[in-house]
Amino acid sequence: MYKLLGGLGQYLKWQEVTTDSMVFRLHNHFTTVLLFTCSMVITAAQYVGNPISCIVKDLPKHPINTYCWITSTFTMPDAFNRQVGVEVAHPGVANDFGDVDARKYYTYYQWVCFVLFFQAVMCYVPQWLWNMWEGGLANALVMGMNHGLDREANIHQKKCVLMDYIINHKQTHSMYVYRYFGCEFLCLLNIFFQMYLMNRFFDGEFISYGLRVLQFSDAPQEERIDPMVYVFPRVTKCIFHKYGASGTIQTHDSLCILPLNIVNEKTYIFIWFWFAILSVLLLGLVVYRAAIIFAPIIRPRLLHVSSRLLSIETCNSISKKTDLGDWWLLYVLSSNMNSRIYRDFLQELTKKMSDTQSVAP
Repeated sequence: MYKLLGGLGQYLKWQEVTTDSMVFRLHNHFTTVLLFTCSMVITAAQYVGNPISCIVKDLPKHPINTYCWITSTFTMPDAFNRQVGVEVAHPGVANDFGDVDARKYYTYYQWVCFVLFFQAVMCYVPQWLWNMWEGGLANALVMGMNHGLDREANIHQKKCVLMDYIINHKQTHSMYVYRYFGCEFLCLLNIFFQMYLMNRFFDGEFISYGLRVLQFSDAPQEERIDPMVYVFPRVTKCIFHKYGASGTIQTHDSLCILPLNIVNEKTYIFIWFWFAILSVLLLGLVVYRAAIIFAPIIRPRLLHVSSRLLSIETCNSISKKTDLGDWWLLYVLSSNMNSRIYRDFLQELTKKMSDTQSVAP
């Protein structure tokens, strides 16, 4: 298990050249690693441990455990409101008195580990798309100027190469920026889509899951229904039929303990709160990107904030001379290049672009 989880650590390593935002990495890297980790932990608990243990009389235990695990177990929803130890033996466990339609079957706990795995894959899709579209452009343009520990002649040569690239490829980076913004928007859609799917997966119980857990501690003792126990019951019922010695069908009613649901309930309450936080962050990020697109007046301020050594006049000048794609590329370089080198580079670039425009007919 340690080796399996240790292999996920490489996705959380710090990268010297970054082309994405912190929120983008939280979705693509942290959330992916989180979901993969939860999937492996639950898989280990499910297939290495004993995920179900049923109490049954005069029947072999292992076949009953296997049968109840693969066919699902059930509770009686109205029994969650009854007093444990007085009216019912366990929350949700009561006699159905032949009312089969009143049973609430739980079929999803066998699939939790697989669902978490596919959720992790879905969270990594935007990062995969961006890596494919970005193609290492920023890393190629930085050329080691993120450290500044190089000879002055080499730095000057690299700045000239970078400057020539920006000028010769002016107004050709629109797809670069819109693809990245599209990947960030895809992250937001992915979170909303996953919450919708999980709500369907848990029979409509997931959307309000975290809120009900928060409200649980404030409710009066006699009115408390633990939402975690309701969604992930620890004790359920299972009906097993077999033939008797004379061919008569016998019904065996058993109680089943589901220790795996202890892990499931803690996993999904954390996922609920993390997805809620991530949704707010991504929604704010999308609004922020929309402001960059439709309000060019804020671009010089953002460039000035990203590199404090630059004067606001230089930021205003270069922002007027570039479109959104070129400005975004310069903004990405500001967070990846040595601040002193970047200041000198942008000042020279601004001057050179001004001279070019003045010479042009």
